[in-house]
Amino acid sequence: MIKIAPSILSADFANLGRDIQRVGSADWLHVDVMDGMFVSNISIGVPVVKSVRKFTDMFLDVHLMIEKPARYISAFADAGADLISVHLEADMPPGIREALRLMEEKKVKRGIVLRPITSAEAVLPYLEEIDLVLVMTVEPGFGGQSFMADQLPKIRAIRRYMDQYNPQCHLEVDGGVDLVTAPRVIEAGANVLVAGSAIYGATDIEAAIKSLRG
Repeated sequence: MIKIAPSILSADFANLGRDIQRVGSADWLHVDVMDGMFVSNISIGVPVVKSVRKFTDMFLDVHLMIEKPARYISAFADAGADLISVHLEADMPPGIREALRLMEEKKVKRGIVLRPITSAEAVLPYLEEIDLVLVMTVEPGFGGQSFMADQLPKIRAIRRYMDQYNPQCHLEVDGGVDLVTAPRVIEAGANVLVAGSAIYGATDIEAAIKSLRG
């Protein structure tokens, strides 16, 4: 089954509780955390995740776009994240290993993220021990960018690796996902779709979520 994860980056932060309720028919809630260093933008942090956790029982999919993410794994896990994903580009391999170890220690699901420039093969050292791979189909850091179709072969390659080494692993796609691009990433092998403006910008949010599932 295709899971839909609305990105609260596109929500109205003055009415965040309301906008979380509006996407209640979705499967997960995607939370983008940016530190102004790994990406140039700055977004929300641990206190907001903690507040969101108190407000909803939706599965919290926390995407860390931060340098040396192992420093913050415990804090986000304690704040209520159900899954934490870290960018392979955000640290050297020992640092990524430490981040994954801390996720296991905190009993949250483990994810890794690939920027568009990063090859599919980069997942292989981690694939058997993680719960999710997130493929970015835009450059991380800002919402509303156009979908990068040249990432579709990467999605297909990662799906083949998953089928071979970890069939239970989720393959998530984030960036420019809408009613036009969603069928393409699903065909390529994705089973979790992150969407921001395609959901929060829709006249009928519940219908948009249903349509994205295909």
